[in-house]
Amino acid sequence: MRLTKAILFRLLYGVLSLLFISFITFAAGALAPGDAAVLLSGEKATPQAIEAKRHELGLDRPFAVQYADYVWKAAHFDFGQSWYGLREPVSELIEQRGWVTLQIAFLAIILAAVVGIALGTVAAIYRSRAPDVGVLTVSTLGVTVPNFVLLPVLVYFFANRMEALPGDWLSGNSEWLPLQFRILPVIVLAARPMAQLTRLTRASMIDTMQQEFIKTATAKGVPPMRLIFKHSLRNAILPVISAIGVNFGYLLTGSFVVERAYSTPGLGSLGIEAINQRNTPVIQATVLVTGALFILINLLVDLLLPLIDPRIREAQV
Repeated sequence: MRLTKAILFRLLYGVLSLLFISFITFAAGALAPGDAAVLLSGEKATPQAIEAKRHELGLDRPFAVQYADYVWKAAHFDFGQSWYGLREPVSELIEQRGWVTLQIAFLAIILAAVVGIALGTVAAIYRSRAPDVGVLTVSTLGVTVPNFVLLPVLVYFFANRMEALPGDWLSGNSEWLPLQFRILPVIVLAARPMAQLTRLTRASMIDTMQQEFIKTATAKGVPPMRLIFKHSLRNAILPVISAIGVNFGYLLTGSFVVERAYSTPGLGSLGIEAINQRNTPVIQATVLVTGALFILINLLVDLLLPLIDPRIREAQV
């Protein structure tokens, strides 16, 4: 079946993309300054001890052998040992921090999708009227205002002035629930994808509502709500779903700035800390895991589209 071949092709494309990311990150780590053997052996280690550590780590082997070993271990979620701090296994750091980032990213994409689709639908229904102008104005601000500007503004109003939310993740007010620490990062990360999904939904809905089958349904007396949600929105939602997968990648990379600014113990702040410390194993693992999540989400979106639209499914079968 062509559908099965299409799924296998997407899986192959995802694996190749992940291998490419792993090669770039490994090569960059190999060329970066700093010697893992020296760092892990200690400042007072003898040359013999350093050489023994280098042999233990496999750094004296050819580049191709080192890369193959890195890929094999990464496939088993083994990224080595951190060069600094308590020198924990990198996989444990990724597991601890990654869960926080995933929570924030998924909440942000759900918020962006629900609000963006709703506002885009309203704007399309009231095209060129006051609601449409208002939605376009708000969405334009959402696209143009960067998250490192939006976050301090929201912290100032909601944390400093109103004292309704914590100003950062380290706030010690025991009255705040864990969920409240996620509200501001989620809103900031969702702002730009929400604006993009709003504009895309509006454009797609306007185009769909001008199609002949919508005019035919209107002539047959289909109720307005059914016409909008069952006929128009269902057909207009496909490019929006594709955009949701792409925007999820933006949320993962955008979280680096937001998490650092909000002191969030997530994957983004871990990556920034590793870059400042030149902690190569953590940098490699952060980039690879982020890339894997991005590829996985887009793969799920590609598999979801044929289930939603029979036309795509019939074209692939």
